[in-house]
Amino acid sequence: MDRKYYDAIESNPVVAAAKDREGLEECCGLEDIKVVFILFGDICSIRDIVDRVKASGRMAFVHIDLITGLGAKEVAVDYIRQYTEADGIITTKPALVRRGKELSLCTVLRYFLIDSMALENIRNQQHGIRPDFIEVLPGIMPKVIREICKISRTPIIAGGLITDKEDVVGALSAGAIAVSTTNRGVWRM
Repeated sequence: MDRKYYDAIESNPVVAAAKDREGLEECCGLEDIKVVFILFGDICSIRDIVDRVKASGRMAFVHIDLITGLGAKEVAVDYIRQYTEADGIITTKPALVRRGKELSLCTVLRYFLIDSMALENIRNQQHGIRPDFIEVLPGIMPKVIREICKISRTPIIAGGLITDKEDVVGALSAGAIAVSTTNRGVWRM
């Protein structure tokens, strides 16, 4: 991983996750936000969305799974690389992480922690895939985050259901490098 991504996230451990244009404009106007996770758009608008983030001096990570018109194939990563200036991708699909790494994009592999099998997937998949970051959802489970940090050398981002300072402190204290959230109040902390 290019150290600049790690440093940007570590220096400001609140990552703004924009789910619409209004949120995008707000996070692009906040001084402390350095990294934006883009959770909306389609193949016609994603270039402009990424351009807006980049023009504001922030790093842009596109959640490929949420971009309308992009499928679950590796060509979706090629599209993001070729037609946008995105710094990285977020996905739940290991094959897309592999392709992102081949194309020198920073990669975030997202896991939904719904049971012990999901935890086991993190343990088994991380060595073969080697994402730059792992994002775990929901991010309000310090005990589970602590366990993941024990089994993974990959930096952990806690996302989902982060609503206040207590959630942020709990995730960071458990070992997460950062939290990602769509909660605008948390962006301003």
